[in-house]
Amino acid sequence: MAHDLCVPHLSYDDLRVAAASFLKQHHPSGVIPVPIEEIVEIRLRLDVIPTPGLQKTFDVDAFIASDMESIFVDEFVYQSRRGRYRFSLAHEIAHAVLHQKAFRNLSFDSIEGWKAAQERISDEQYGWLEWQGYAFAGLILVPESALRESFDSARSRAAAGGASISNASDAVRRMVAGAMASEFDVSTEVVEKRITKDNLWPA
Repeated sequence: MAHDLCVPHLSYDDLRVAAASFLKQHHPSGVIPVPIEEIVEIRLRLDVIPTPGLQKTFDVDAFIASDMESIFVDEFVYQSRRGRYRFSLAHEIAHAVLHQKAFRNLSFDSIEGWKAAQERISDEQYGWLEWQGYAFAGLILVPESALRESFDSARSRAAAGGASISNASDAVRRMVAGAMASEFDVSTEVVEKRITKDNLWPA
């Protein structure tokens, strides 16, 4: 029987406000890339625990314990996939910020416990949990003002090279997002989604 977690139905704009508040509190300098590992371990005092085989065995990059004191991360991702590791930390922090009450009600401290807890969550509520986690993580790692500044610079560079991103093809858009991604230390996909959500692509 599915467990009713009463996950809040937050819009993207709600998450935008929550992310801005989080950054104002924990990263007031606004320096890019956002030092998410430092925020997690020093400011929030959470333990990051590299865990062998987490992705291969359980198909998850990371999970946060229900007591909100530890984040377990796949060891290979931790060591070798920096962008993915940073996004995984931000995603789990989203749960700590947005879903603390729901996670405490589930009560687990292992990946087996988390997988068992998932079976007690309805598909709708699990969908809300994960969508909000992904969206919040993107908003933390690619803040609105920094995104706009980076995008304007990319557009100027393109214009200087005789190119325009107006009505640009998918390939050109991906190239632009890829160039910006290195500034934020995230994947191209994360930047692409943020650009789209902020409606920055010119018609």
